[in-house]
Parts: sequence; C-alpha cells; structure tokens
Amino acid sequence: MSENASSESIAAANSPLVSALTAPPESVPPPQKKPLTQSMGFKLARYTLTKFASIMVAVVIGIYLTVLIANMGGYVDQILRGQIREQVSISLGMDPEVRQLSQAEREKLIEDTIAIEVRRLGLDQPFLIRSFRFLGRALTLNLGRAQFMSSDSGSRLVSNIILERLPPTLLFMATSNLLLFFISLFFALYLSRNYGSLLDKMVIGLSPISAAPAWFYGIFLILIFAAVLGWLPFGGMVAAPPPPELIPRLLSIGRHLILPVAAWLISGFFGSVYGWRTFFLIFSMEDYVELARAKGLSSREVERKYILRPTLPNIITSFALMLITLWQGAIIAETIFNWPGLGRLLFQAIGLFDTAVIVGSNVIYAYLLAFTVFFLDFIYALVDPRVRVGSGGAHK
Repeated sequence: MSENASSESIAAANSPLVSALTAPPESVPPPQKKPLTQSMGFKLARYTLTKFASIMVAVVIGIYLTVLIANMGGYVDQILRGQIREQVSISLGMDPEVRQLSQAEREKLIEDTIAIEVRRLGLDQPFLIRSFRFLGRALTLNLGRAQFMSSDSGSRLVSNIILERLPPTLLFMATSNLLLFFISLFFALYLSRNYGSLLDKMVIGLSPISAAPAWFYGIFLILIFAAVLGWLPFGGMVAAPPPPELIPRLLSIGRHLILPVAAWLISGFFGSVYGWRTFFLIFSMEDYVELARAKGLSSREVERKYILRPTLPNIITSFALMLITLWQGAIIAETIFNWPGLGRLLFQAIGLFDTAVIVGSNVIYAYLLAFTVFFLDFIYALVDPRVRVGSGGAHK
C-alpha cells in the first residue's frame, strides 16, 4: 500500500501540469509591453495630423466664403460686364473709322469686342465653376492678375501689388502694435501691484475711450496738429518730393508716422491696460499666491513665478495674434492718413470690385492665422508643464 502511494506521488510530481505550476516565478516570461515613447509618439502624430487637417478644412471654407463675398455671389460679374460694355462703347464710339460704319455694323463690332473681352476675363463661364477654380488658385497661392489695379512699377500681378504695399503696413502696424502691447502689459502689471490707487481708478474711468476706433482719433489729431498748429503733416508716408539723403528721408518717415501711431495708441491703450490689469489681479488672488507670500517670498519673486508664469500662455496667444494682424493693416486708418499700406490697398480694391486683390490679401492672412493657431498648442506645452500635446487639452 505504501509502495503504491509513493509511486503515485512520483508520477504526479513528474506530470507537466504540476511542473508548470510549481516552477519558480523567474522562469515565467513577463508580458510584453509597448514602449511608452512609441505610445506617446503615436498619440502626438495622430493629434498633429488631426489638428492640421481640421485647420486646413477651416482655411478652405474661409477662403471659399471670401471668394463668394468678394464676388457678391456672382453679382460682381454683372457689374464687370456692364463696365466692359461701357468702356468698349466709349472707346469705339470715339474712333473715326468706326463712325463711318453703318449702325448695324457698329453694333456688331461692339458686341464682338465685348464678347472677346468677356471671354478673356472668363466671364462667359458660370460663376459656380469659376469660384472653385478661383479657390484652387488661391489655395496654391497663385493669386493671378488684378483687373483694375497695378503696382507703382506697372505690374498687374497681385503678388507684386501686395509685396509693394507690405513694407509701409509693417512699419505702421509693427510700431503701433508692439508699443501698445508692451507698454500696456507692463503698465497693467504695475497697476495690479497698486490696486485701488488714484492711477488705477483713472485707468478704469478712461477705459471706455478705447471703444472708439483709431481713425476716429486720427481725424481730431489731424485737425489739431496738422490743420490748426501745423506741426505735423496731414498724411502720407514721406514728404513730397522725398529727400534724396537717407537720414533726412528716415526723419521724414518718422515725422509722418507720429500721428497714425498716436491715434492707434489712444484707441487701444486704456482698454488693453484695463483688460490685462484685471487678468493679473485674478491670478494674484489665487491660494497658491497667498501661500507664496506667507512663505516670505519677495513681491518680485511672487510676481515672476506665481503670477506671470501661469499667464504666459495667454500673453503668448495675444502676442501671436497681434503679430499676424500686422499683415492685415488698418483699412480706414490708413485711408484717413493716406498711408500707402495694405489696408488702403484693400479699401481701393473693394471700391473697384477688384476681386483678385481682395481674395489675395485675405488668403495670405488666412494661412498666417491657421499656422499660428496650429503651432500655439505646441508652444503651450513648452511654456506650461501642465499642458500635454495630444491629451485633448487636459492639464496633468
């Protein structure tokens, strides 16, 4: 009986199931796990492609809406046909050879000439087809030729017209917006340290001044400093004729720049300061700021580490959006001051129904805005450790 029991126990010990169950843990292979870097890389790539695709869809929709609005849904084609008929009739009517023709021959010649001009401009095709062709050219930055406008050198290419007007706009808008941004930012930070002071109350009281646009203040500045006092020029970018030497020309440009920049600063300063000051005050009342002050940190350290650091994404967003507005220019302000920039160019193009120039200016702005919004998420992840790209905007 004992021999049978011992033999059964030996057989059980030699069975594969028992040996697998009684094997040491080290012999069992651990489960395979995906590397963390591969998982994060896949999420980042998927997020990047998804965001880029969504932004490009928005760009396409925005540009096509711009094409439709610039053409007023096709009504501009009728205006252009009327202008073509008027110009052809006037030009042929003044030709002495055409006057010798009979009435029927003159009308036939006019109609044939109009048909040639309509085909040349593509107006013989349905507007819906032309709008999609216009969209395709705009997306590939093939801005085409202007219908009525031209550059100072005589070129009708929209790209040349825009590039010629770009430096004056960058000079005006960069000077105005950079001064407005940094002055209002630091002044708002100063007011947040001196909450409730007389200067703080003055800024709050004057903040409604920013409701009026820059051109509104520009009119008063021109009347006072140009018409009455005669200290500064009425408008333009440089004196006529422009000084031949470099230094006098730069001084002339600076003198012409004073009134536009002053109008821009008056229009935006108080509202911008009030907004930033309120924003800094909200963050300065957080519990972690009070805890930092209780620890004995200096006001400079508290301001730099616990107030400015959390607001850095908002500051970067405002600065980035301000930079891309440098391209667009100020339509009415540039017109008031006779400033030869993109804003005045767009105003003239709207008055002439020059669709190519209108769409070309807005296409480049749309691309700048799209890429700015695209890269802002990655910049947030660099400046704010709570942000994780690809996590759906959640803070971790």
